[in-house]
Amino acid sequence: MQELVEKYKNVVIQIATPYSTGTGFYIKTYNLIVTNNHVVEGNREVTIEGVNLPRQISRVLYNDAKYDLAFLEMPDMTKVLPEVQFTPTHVREGESVTAIGHPYGLRYTFTKGIVSNPRHIHNNIDYIQHDAALNPGNSGGPLINTEGAIVGVNTFIIQNGNTIGFSLPTRYLENTIIAFQKGGGEIGLRCESCTNIVFESTIEMGGYCPHCGTKLQVLSETDEFQAEGVPSLIESMLKKLGHDVRVSRRGPNSWEIRQGSAKINISYHQQNGLIISDAYLCTLPQENIKPLYEYLLRENYRNNGLTLSVKGQDIILSLLIYDKYLREETALKLMSTLFEKADYYDNILVEQYGANWRNE
Repeated sequence: MQELVEKYKNVVIQIATPYSTGTGFYIKTYNLIVTNNHVVEGNREVTIEGVNLPRQISRVLYNDAKYDLAFLEMPDMTKVLPEVQFTPTHVREGESVTAIGHPYGLRYTFTKGIVSNPRHIHNNIDYIQHDAALNPGNSGGPLINTEGAIVGVNTFIIQNGNTIGFSLPTRYLENTIIAFQKGGGEIGLRCESCTNIVFESTIEMGGYCPHCGTKLQVLSETDEFQAEGVPSLIESMLKKLGHDVRVSRRGPNSWEIRQGSAKINISYHQQNGLIISDAYLCTLPQENIKPLYEYLLRENYRNNGLTLSVKGQDIILSLLIYDKYLREETALKLMSTLFEKADYYDNILVEQYGANWRNE
């Protein structure tokens, strides 16, 4: 199992959009990232990140509402990622399975369970019913058997169902991939009415299915996500500070920035009108902590608008702004100072006060 964990850490990928986060996995045989359609729906591009995959933008190549599948473009990194066993394997009742994903943004969570029904029929589709815990963020991740083969795509749960999860069997996935590849790399989608896969070059004028005439949900460049209100102002500041907001988005009203060795989480809480920017620096040492605390207190006295604090072992540099007092020029200066001092304090605390580098 430990070997499987290490192997799958390299192919299980975290996905983020302006609306949600989820999981995907890379199939080397087809050079595609597989996930759920509901994870990437409404986006032409999404952010992907993995152990050996730096955070970057990936195109959505295929949408399929019927089977809740989507395919993403894989960057040119196939040589460094391993191949995992992918066959339309049938599972049996009582068989042990493991679900892999990123629930609630937690990275690489492995949960074990038992297949309770290998053919649960929902909307005329067979699903694998099991009790391996699935939570928000697990969607699109692989379900693997004891031999390490992918047997399903984790798709949905029953709310308040006490770990009752459902995964789409790989036979549906394999058939869909084979049909998609007939388009020769064109962006495609499945028509929800006639279930044919339609490609960009075959869609009729006006966005209609060439087989049955149904209006298709085809995204254009004008359909790209555009932040509004306070989130728009936050993204404007991030752009001015030299960051790609598309890569920084981590779900609704949430962004993550890398500044040197520091990680900065920015979130806007509309209900109370608060913009919270937390720069996670290094972690506390086990010895000689008093001089470090004294340094933090001295710096808090000197800083204007920024606060250094300790939560558990984490040393955090924070900036709080209420939206009703938000002025772009002032906020931009504060956020710029936060970014600069995050990396600065990280180095000082490690090199002069014995703190530990954060292990992500």
